[in-house]
Amino acid sequence: MTESQSPLRLVGQPSAPQIERLERPSYAVYDGPVSVDGKVFRAGTWFHGIKHTHGDEAGQPFDLWVCAPLHVEAETINSDDGSVGRLLRFQYRRRVVEHVMPMEVLAGKGEEVLKALMRQGLEIDYTHRRYVPAYIASHHGLERLLSTTTRPGWHDASGAFVLPSRVIGGADVRYQDSGKGALLFTERGTLTGWQEELAHYCPGNPVLILSICCALAGPLLARVGVNGGGVHLVGDSSSGKSLAQAMAASVWGNPGVFAASWDMSKGGIEIEAASRNDTVLILDEIKRADPKRVQEMAYAIANGTGKGTMTREREGRPKLYWRVLALSSGERSLSEHAAISGNTAHAGAELRMVDVNAGTRTHRAFDDVHGMTGAVFHRKLTAAASQHFGHVGPAFVERLVQETDQEQVYHRFTEIRALFEATSPQAGRVADRFAIIGLAGELAITYGLLPWPAQTAAHACRHLFLEWLASVGDGNAEDRQILMAIADFIALHGDSRFSNIAAELPNPNIRQRAGYYEVEDRKRFYLFNRASLVEASNGYGRERIIRTLETYGVLAKTDAGRRQKNYRLPGGGSTRFFVIDPDRLDTERSTA
Repeated sequence: MTESQSPLRLVGQPSAPQIERLERPSYAVYDGPVSVDGKVFRAGTWFHGIKHTHGDEAGQPFDLWVCAPLHVEAETINSDDGSVGRLLRFQYRRRVVEHVMPMEVLAGKGEEVLKALMRQGLEIDYTHRRYVPAYIASHHGLERLLSTTTRPGWHDASGAFVLPSRVIGGADVRYQDSGKGALLFTERGTLTGWQEELAHYCPGNPVLILSICCALAGPLLARVGVNGGGVHLVGDSSSGKSLAQAMAASVWGNPGVFAASWDMSKGGIEIEAASRNDTVLILDEIKRADPKRVQEMAYAIANGTGKGTMTREREGRPKLYWRVLALSSGERSLSEHAAISGNTAHAGAELRMVDVNAGTRTHRAFDDVHGMTGAVFHRKLTAAASQHFGHVGPAFVERLVQETDQEQVYHRFTEIRALFEATSPQAGRVADRFAIIGLAGELAITYGLLPWPAQTAAHACRHLFLEWLASVGDGNAEDRQILMAIADFIALHGDSRFSNIAAELPNPNIRQRAGYYEVEDRKRFYLFNRASLVEASNGYGRERIIRTLETYGVLAKTDAGRRQKNYRLPGGGSTRFFVIDPDRLDTERSTA
């Protein structure tokens, strides 16, 4: 063992603090050289022991350098599951490292805690590594008590906003993780650089404004009481969607790391959403998603609750929870992608991931390229997003926690929400989403974080909301979907599965008959049997379909007290049909 590795050094360092008496056996942590009993101990965590050879003889003292200075700062209690742990602190290359250690990792030989500490840079004497878990376990009855959480975002008990690398607005809470996950919330460059090289070019570009404000809106969801959901940027390849998402990702971290992809399972979506709780979930290219599961994944993102599972002992594992807005992109809409698998898109899923035109604007996804060509504009902002990131999101939260009157935030929301006119409850929920995105932008403008004129964010979000409303209508989305599905069924199968009810004999060429048609004044009315009505509106029950048909006056003929009308069949016999007026279907489609 060389002198620099020796646990003891000769006296001769007068600057070393003096310790008069040393308890044995015991652990001690020295942040610098310390003189004890005429010996100088270098900085580190030491085990001062005593070795007994024979029962009647005095023991021989010995001293072991275990690791670099490692402090057990506090006892921790996880707010998510109640598990107990310890807050550990040490330095690695002059940088303070804090690690929340669950007590359960000390079971057995304590290898898990050694892995976690060594992964983060703690210098440990390999020969004496078994003393590290024992040293930590020796701390009982710690006076300081902290809360921990495994999710970023708002910590309800303390009111702090927790990020893996920092806690905003509180000192008695810490983020707890395994240390193996990707570093999502990172910083590079400066806030000023981000404002001048990215945010400066957003005015005049509603899609870019929406994207950045969507990333800022996550912390407001809990404050205002708006549910999660998302917006889906639709446009051809290389239209600028990815740039919009990169700029949104730069609000919180490195765009290349913070952004996620649709190419994962539903369980993967849950993990990604929970790891970005109260911020934004960015999902690139919906074509990578499983068409059979994409609607289910959209519901999960908006609902904020993971799937429950059980352990081998038949105990429920803790579910994942999150509150996020999602910023998705793709060449197809969610409904178009779901249709690839043969599934009809549910209106609820479409409302939870609403389409935004990011492909047929003046310059594809952009409206104003600020005197540049589209290609130069794209390259300039893409390069800037990789140089300046991770500043504006935390700065926005810092201002939020300083708000002395939280009701003022909700008051601002109601003012902006009034700009988004919507009649139906479903369109109203979408309006809530666009309004809270606009609110985030307006607050950031007020805080001096976005260098835009007042109302820039609100007006851009309103503009895109009105575009969406014009494309889908303000009525009930499920009703609209049912009417469109029946109209499409008639267009697809009008002559192949329906024949004239007035014919003397049934048409032998009809296979899988859906019903008949009746001609009056050169107009066809389609007579659906019960099975074909449900088939046409796949995913909805018969009573739900009939209620829509009655609401919009689509049922042209009925018998007294019934929803159907009885007809004589070609070849003999009779049965009842739902008589559909296709003009009423077309009217609803044209006004949707």
